[in-house]
Amino acid sequence: MRNPFLACAAVVLTAAALAACGSSADGNDPEAAGAQRPAASGPAAPGPSATTATEPATPPTEEPADRGTSAPAATAEGPKTPADEITPATGTFTKKQKEYLKDRVPKGMDPAAVLQTGEETCAKLRYLVKADRDTAVGAIVTGEIPDAKAAVAGLCTQHQDLVDEASYGYPDGKHSGKKLRPGVYRSASPTADCSWQIEGAGGKELASGASDTGKSRKITIPDSAVTFTSTGCYAWLPEGAAG
Repeated sequence: MRNPFLACAAVVLTAAALAACGSSADGNDPEAAGAQRPAASGPAAPGPSATTATEPATPPTEEPADRGTSAPAATAEGPKTPADEITPATGTFTKKQKEYLKDRVPKGMDPAAVLQTGEETCAKLRYLVKADRDTAVGAIVTGEIPDAKAAVAGLCTQHQDLVDEASYGYPDGKHSGKKLRPGVYRSASPTADCSWQIEGAGGKELASGASDTGKSRKITIPDSAVTFTSTGCYAWLPEGAAG
């Protein structure tokens, strides 16, 4: 189930990212394009209203839109534009922007479109972390904010802690093998149908549970766990740096 904060944030931050891309061509820092976010609220809330934004880059009356409006991200395949040939149609890129774009712009693609995608990612993280930090980390864990690692490393390093925490989290699904790490975890933005099960050797059930309240729950994955299955819980985040 798509998280309500992400649905609400998509159109608000698309407008902010477009403004960021335009200003960056004049040499401005992309971080200046972030929209003003509302006060924090719990993950089960319907999401912050776009009418609370105050900066001109965020139109207050637009309806939520899907993430598909974002500019296409550079793929890992195909030839890339050499770094010394990456230039905007007008103005210049900052040093930080050039470093982010290196080896990320496919031949024939407008580098400003690739930059827009990264700046859009940073804008979404800024919005979500102010509304609810666990939701922001959960969005990275589940992949609802794609390419977060690259965008944060190149354009908004102040959010590196979100990426680091997300690397220890679990999205809904079945997890086993080397990806299974013992520790204590909490659910981020669970639905009313959140349930989980932890199994050991031979399929023996070690723990299971459900939450029909939509409130966060904590679980412990023991050393003896072989598989961990989660449904409707959105994401599980570690208690502590490494669970």
